[in-house]
Amino acid sequence: MDREQEAVLVGRVAQGDRAAFGILVEQHQRPLSRYARRMLSDVSAADDIVQEAFVRLWTRADSFNSATARLTTWLHNIAHNLCIDSFRRNARLEFTDDEARLESVANGPDGDFEANEKADRVRTALETLPERQRSALLLCHYQGLSNRDAATVLDVSVDALESLLARARRRLKEELLSNDES
Repeated sequence: MDREQEAVLVGRVAQGDRAAFGILVEQHQRPLSRYARRMLSDVSAADDIVQEAFVRLWTRADSFNSATARLTTWLHNIAHNLCIDSFRRNARLEFTDDEARLESVANGPDGDFEANEKADRVRTALETLPERQRSALLLCHYQGLSNRDAATVLDVSVDALESLLARARRRLKEELLSNDES
């Protein structure tokens, strides 16, 4: 769906069109859910965040400006801020990758064990990253947002985002290598 189509649908949502809202939820629910679940270790809390992001779409659709951001960027920004609020409330932010675990089941018992072990190592290493670095990495690598869109979500310049990504990758590599040596 292109920006123009989304803008039309968001305009319809602002007028109370439930069908348009349903289309947008269907389009964006999985990516937002993946992001929130990766940011938080609590699946229930992640689901609440996604629900709240869509409540905000429903109640604040008139504040969305398609000229300044793509809808996915706007929704990820809402979800990101809700995750950070949750992190601050709970004083922890953990990475989970349930999808990698589910995918590994298809690889059979040996693949399952290896994939789970690898996912656990990566999750543990990601948990050591500062929140901003982890967010940058998750938004760009796992969510597929462009550097520009991820920078918008994090409210930093593209250069600052690239710096966050470089530091996150370097630190993640160091953490994974040090775990291999253990």
